[in-house]
Formats: sequence, C-alpha cells, structure tokens
Amino acid sequence: METTNFTTTIEVDNSPKEVFDAINNVRGWWQGEITGDSEKLNDEFGYTMADIHYSKQKLVELVPYERIVWLVTDSNLSSFNDKKEWTGTKIIFEITQVNNKTQVRFTHIGLVPTFECYGDCSWAWGQLIQESLLSLITTGKGKIVFE
Repeated sequence: METTNFTTTIEVDNSPKEVFDAINNVRGWWQGEITGDSEKLNDEFGYTMADIHYSKQKLVELVPYERIVWLVTDSNLSSFNDKKEWTGTKIIFEITQVNNKTQVRFTHIGLVPTFECYGDCSWAWGQLIQESLLSLITTGKGKIVFE
C-alpha cells in the first residue's frame, strides 16, 4: 500500500517574507469562498468551492518566513464516497532559501494515492500552487485556475 503524501514545489526570486505573506493571503490564491481568518496561530477558516468541496482549516503551526501548517478539522468532498476524507489531514508549506531563490515545498500529509480523491485533489493542489500561488507571489495577483 503506497502512503506517499502529495507534494509539489515552486521556486521564486521573492523574499521568504513575501512568500510567507502570500501563502497566508488565502483569499488571494485559493479560489472559492473563504470565511474566517488565515494569518495568526489558531486562526480558523472555511473554504467552499461551489457544491463540490468544503473544508475547515486551523493554523496549528506558524514559523514566520519558514513554515505554515494547517490542520483540516472538517471536510465535505461531495463527489466522493468518503466525504470526510480530508478531515484530520495536515497541509504544510515549508519556505527555504535554495540557490539564491525562495523555495516553497507544499505537502498535504494524508492525501495519499489510496484516497479516492487523490487524482482530483492532487491535480487541484498542483494548479493552485504551481499557477495561482506562484502568480500571487510573483505578480501580486492570484490566477483563476478553475472555471
């Protein structure tokens, strides 16, 4: 049984502070409706994408300019049998300096190939990180990746 968590990485010329601030600006890059706050330790925010996806995240670790961890405390993935598949998983952003660039390593701990939503969810995360978050960091504006 494969247990590899989904991960993807981007590198930018921006500073770790700019990257950290962009990640915490969830409304700037994560499409859909965001409720609540997403900037301070223990903040909680909900994310809804039409009638397809709902999840609630709590910021459980926040190391300025280095690391952000969200715990998914609730989820409803309407198009899958296990609608709570994300509940209890963690979403991690690790920010490091690599060869004079700032690297963001995104990992969704618990989003593994055995999950029913793995294909769709990993594709969506790839789009959000590789396109929308990257655009927010480099241009100041997130990119619409889902129509």
